[in-house]
Amino acid sequence: MKKIWLLSLTLVSFGMPLLFKLHSSISIVPNVAPSPPKTISYEQRTLPQSVVHILSIPTDSRFLITPALSEKVATVDEFAKKHQVKAIFNAGFFDPVNQKSTSYVVISGSVVADPKTNERLVNNPNLKPYLNKIFNRTEFRRYLCGETVTYDITPHNESPLAGCQLVDAVGGGPNLLPELTSEQEAFVDKVNGRDAIGSNQPSSRTAVGITDDGNILLVMVAQKPNVRLAKSGMSLPELAAFMKTLGAKKAMNLDGGSSSSLYYNGKAVYGKLNLVRKPIKRQVKSVLLVQEN
Repeated sequence: MKKIWLLSLTLVSFGMPLLFKLHSSISIVPNVAPSPPKTISYEQRTLPQSVVHILSIPTDSRFLITPALSEKVATVDEFAKKHQVKAIFNAGFFDPVNQKSTSYVVISGSVVADPKTNERLVNNPNLKPYLNKIFNRTEFRRYLCGETVTYDITPHNESPLAGCQLVDAVGGGPNLLPELTSEQEAFVDKVNGRDAIGSNQPSSRTAVGITDDGNILLVMVAQKPNVRLAKSGMSLPELAAFMKTLGAKKAMNLDGGSSSSLYYNGKAVYGKLNLVRKPIKRQVKSVLLVQEN
């Protein structure tokens, strides 16, 4: 009996270190919650001369930025009823008389608006000296590079990115960052005293930018009711400087003035004020849609 008891004690003595060693070698993996999906963020900043609406869209989020064109001009409210999207910003230039675009628009690889077919633009004798520059204004592009979506801001005549398919584009101008190109895009002609969009005057403005990490910035500068209209808003140099503070490495101006407008989360905001300080609900030709992929 004593021998059996000693044998059992010996087995336990040898087994305990083995059991401890086995137990200590088992890795315990903690439960790590998955990172929340990246999403868009909206911010409103009240500045001395304007109220700025800022939408930031992470490049790898579930949202896409795509252009849309209306057969007839429409407000951002009306675009929202048709497209049912998260956000809308006004985009390219157009002629309010014939309601035709004066900016290029490409949707799903097809050119749906070509300023060269706008007879009031091409047949305007005052604009003939500037047409080559007008037809090469800056545009915001969306590419498909394999399975990766990439955005860029570049002159219209620039070749598409190598190895990528140009899916969408909408023209605007002038380029704001890395440099302001008002003269190169025929918005300003200092020799002849031309300034087609009041570049150096405060006004309501709309812009799109791309940050170093690829995030997209959509910005609408609205006038303030309690500021004299001639001083309310931003000039293009001020808009370029503001986009830089947001982290944009590339940025371009979109149609501004009375066209400046946005729609976000069920609410429309119009940037230009009339003489009695009420927002002007102008209809526009093209917009940028922020929609879920």
